[in-house]
Amino acid sequence: MSELLLTPEDRFQKEIDRRKNEDGVELSVLNLGPTHPATHGIFQNILLMDGEKVIDGEGTVGYIHRAFEKIAENRPFYQINVLTDRLNYCSSPINNMGWWMTVEKAMNIEIPKRVQYLRVIIMELARIADHIICSSVMGVDTGALTGFLYVFQYREKIYEIYEEICGARLTTNMGRIGGFEREWSETAWKKINEFLDEFPAIWTEFENLLVRNRIFMDRTIDSGAISAERALAYGFTGPNLRAAGVDYDVRVAQPYSSYEDFEFDVPVGQNGDCYDRFCVRNAEVWESLKIIRQAIDKMPEGPFHADVPEYYLPPKEDVYNNMEALIYHFKIVMGEIPVTNKEIYHAVEGGNGELGFYLITDGSRRPYRLHFRRPCFIYYQAFNEIIKGRSLSDAIITLSSMNVIAGELDA
Repeated sequence: MSELLLTPEDRFQKEIDRRKNEDGVELSVLNLGPTHPATHGIFQNILLMDGEKVIDGEGTVGYIHRAFEKIAENRPFYQINVLTDRLNYCSSPINNMGWWMTVEKAMNIEIPKRVQYLRVIIMELARIADHIICSSVMGVDTGALTGFLYVFQYREKIYEIYEEICGARLTTNMGRIGGFEREWSETAWKKINEFLDEFPAIWTEFENLLVRNRIFMDRTIDSGAISAERALAYGFTGPNLRAAGVDYDVRVAQPYSSYEDFEFDVPVGQNGDCYDRFCVRNAEVWESLKIIRQAIDKMPEGPFHADVPEYYLPPKEDVYNNMEALIYHFKIVMGEIPVTNKEIYHAVEGGNGELGFYLITDGSRRPYRLHFRRPCFIYYQAFNEIIKGRSLSDAIITLSSMNVIAGELDA
């Protein structure tokens, strides 16, 4: 039988038999997942083990397959936003904003400067929330629970900001084609300013708990390392690529939503190991805070949405009292407004890498084809190569440091 047709267990059993006959070594197969408590999601990796050492491994993708791309081809454009939430649900607003920008690019809609700045603020808050989760969970997986409990209260504060802006917390469904549902309230701005005032001291204390912690350093330095060449070959992006020494950030390389207006650094590591990935994410939190402050200080005047009545839902009072608004509302909700023929790709810098949308339209009211470029799906392929020769405990911390979100693995 061809090796390609063998299950991982059967393939590894052949190696177990060979090693036992030739060297007298007792190897074993470990099923790491699909719901192992230390993997923070539905992952399955079949590992060939020599005691605690990983000899080989094969990952399985598909346990939470939801056919998002096929569903999207049967929905009007504005209804697809709720699908993007379920990709990287740790930083949902970035997914939402990326999708709206893709549609706006296809429709040649000019977005007001104020909307672009508001999007930058919410995307950077989402990036901070994403990094809070990844970095604090890395502490948990090395036996340090305190930092996780300490910073998670500030992830909650970010969710309260989401809630004030759009009414949702985890899967936000935030924004519309052309802008936001409403102007941000005074309460939302108050919560944002309170977060900016309080969080820097908290993040400093969190870093002090782990960055020079000898146990944490011993567990993460040289663990799960990947070279810049291999990272590029796999298609790594985001913090995982930058930790390997490659200075690539979509916000700088292909600016969108007026990111060119802001001054910020792109943190880059050297060794591509767990420790570098941790440090790069921590540094990015400081840069995100810097960007948010600049956006608030430079915030332009203007509307919170573009003047595109054929795509943007009119206010309720207009729908109730104005026939033209009622007609637009009906046509938008029923998905009856077509989009011209286009083939475009738009990418944003997600919390864990380049999040891209490849959209083909055929003049109908739905996408002809839509592909999500999910960064986790791409760099998860490297996981089993990275952990070969390392211990099982290294495999756990490596998975955490890569920030693999199960929702992106099989859209």
